[in-house]
This record gives sequence, C-alpha cells and structure tokens, in this order.
Amino acid sequence: MTIGRLLLRSARPASLPSRIVFGTILLAVSSCPTLADVVVGVAVPRSGPYVAIGEQVLRGVQAAANDANAKGGLDGEQIVLDVQDDACDSNQATAVANHYVQANVRLVVGHVCSNASLTASDIYAANGIVMITAASVAAKLTDRNLPTIFRVCGRDDDQAKLSAAVLAERFRDRKIAILYDPSPPSRTLAAATKDNLNRIGVNEALFAAFQPGDTDNAALADRLKSAGVDVVYYGGGAPEMGRLVKISADRGFKPQWFGTSSIATPEFGKIAGSASNGVLMTFYLDPSRKPEAQPVVAAVKAQGGEPDGSLVYGYAALQALVEAGNFGHSADARAIAKALHTERFDLVLGPVGFDAKGDVTAQGYVLYVWRDGNFNYAKTN
Repeated sequence: MTIGRLLLRSARPASLPSRIVFGTILLAVSSCPTLADVVVGVAVPRSGPYVAIGEQVLRGVQAAANDANAKGGLDGEQIVLDVQDDACDSNQATAVANHYVQANVRLVVGHVCSNASLTASDIYAANGIVMITAASVAAKLTDRNLPTIFRVCGRDDDQAKLSAAVLAERFRDRKIAILYDPSPPSRTLAAATKDNLNRIGVNEALFAAFQPGDTDNAALADRLKSAGVDVVYYGGGAPEMGRLVKISADRGFKPQWFGTSSIATPEFGKIAGSASNGVLMTFYLDPSRKPEAQPVVAAVKAQGGEPDGSLVYGYAALQALVEAGNFGHSADARAIAKALHTERFDLVLGPVGFDAKGDVTAQGYVLYVWRDGNFNYAKTN
C-alpha cells in the first residue's frame, strides 16, 4: 500500500452550518482539483457522538484513495475527496446531499448513521448519484431497491437476529433487560432484537428507554440492580454504553452487558475501563484478519494507527467504486452502479458482489467479547 499525495476540497458550501470542519487527518491539502479529477464525496460525522466511527471510515477512505491514485486513479483520473460533516443528523445530511448535487459530485461514500443515510439517499437516488455506505445498517436503506444505493457493511435485521439468538441460547433462564436511548439506531436495534427474541419464545424482563447522562445512568443502574436483572442489552453508542457500564460497576451492579456494532471502537474500552471486560458485542466479520487486507493493515500500522472498527470498511467502500469504474472504463455513476450490481470484485473484504438491493455479499455479523480494551471473536458454542 502506498501513502501518496491526495487532494481534498476544503471550501465550505454556504448552505452548511459554520461548525463544519474540513481537512485531512494524515494527508496534504491542495487548493482545488483540476477539471479532469474525479471528485468523490465523503459524508461522515466529524462532530457529535459518532465522530469516532466517522474518523475510522474517513481514514479508510483516504487510504483507499491514496492507493488508487498511486495506481492510476479511477478510469485514469486522480481521485479528489470532498469531505463533509453530517454530524449523524438528518437535516445536516440533507444539506450535505444537496451540496453534492449542486457541486455535480456523482459518487459518494457515506453516510455513517442510518438516519442520515436514509434521508440523503433519497436525494442521491433522485439525482442518479451513487452512494455506498461503510456503516449504515438499517434494513430499510436497501429494501427500497434504489438502484444507486449500496453498502459494504451488514444489515440491522441480521444483527438483531444474531443478538436474539445469543440471548436465547446463553441466557434463556436469566432476567434480560433491553434498553435504548432516543437515537434512531438505538431504538431500531433494540426493538428488532426484542421482536426476534420474542419470536424464539423468550420474553425480556424489561424493555425501556432512558436519556443518557451521569445522573440518569446511576438511577438506571440502581433500578436494574434492584430488579435482579442478570443481562443488559443496550442498543446505544460507545460513549453512552461506556459510561453506563462504568457507572454500574462503580455502584456494584455487574450484569452481563451486550452491545451492538456501535461500540466497536476503542472509545468504548477507554470510557468503560476494566468494566468493559466480558462485554459482548455484535459486529461485522473483522476483515483486518483477511489475507486481502494485510497490505492495508500494515500501512495503517506504519502510520502509527490501528485498523480498528470501520476503517477497513471505509477502505472497501471507496475501493468498490474504483474497481467498478475501472472495470467499465468509466467514471459515470450509472456505469459504476451497473457494474456493482452485476460483477464481483476482489476487495479487502475478499471476493464480493452486491445483490439486487445493493447489499454486499460478504459474511455478516459475528459475536465478539471485550478484553483488556480490545474486542475479539467470542466462542459461539
């Protein structure tokens, strides 16, 4: 893998909020692209609670763009990244999508949060823009059969099925609580997990919403402890779950915690500390262990980083666009969408294709367990 010179747009469109920050983590910035460059939008949260996942995706996209440019780019043209902050907010995602339409950006990697992707994807599909997400798991995103919308990650209905199966197999006779916060991803995954668990014939002892915050976390921990809850499934993100797990442990409540792909970031381990040990989590198959991903893993580590969380999926998203464009010798969005739907490509995820909905054919979710600040595969028997 070659870390080369990558161009990024840094001008902020007037329609976007002033708090948006543009730039690069590792790479040099050029003043502006040339007319022959292929501009790829990258819509990720660079503010708000999901910024850690956004940074993982962005770093992966940047690395993939560097590698592609070193090999000739996309259809012989250099790739320029137009990075925008959607803050995982639906309204801001709309502004970002409209910016790309107005700027005639035809290829987009993004968004991270499903609510942002769902809102923006309608705009992209209506304007013939190809969007490929590295992290949005809502089944509805691809169930609408929008021909230019793709994802390289898994679906939340598959994640919920695995979570419910694990809960039923391991904790059928224990008191299970299913929690969620007001965020759309949290509500969706908690409800889907509950529905799947109930279909298996297991009923939870508690299904409840709460507003994250130190005071509320402490009160919730005491409530769960008093109710004799043994297992807590929480559909929230890394900061919220990290604080809840730590505060609970500090108050003497140490159930079996179970989280989602939203805690697949070192941030969770740092916040929860030693209380993170033993926490279960569903996440995509770790592609960083695949032979195809080793050059990427080595290059990221050489830069002083780790190929954690969604970084490799960010790489795969941009790589898929490049491979599809080079297959058809065209940077045209329609040609790239057609190639993605009909061909298979050797990505860092392995040899994969995309089905009629736009879902990747790579292996889906597996079970992980946290130990000493990292997560590893968990035994499934």
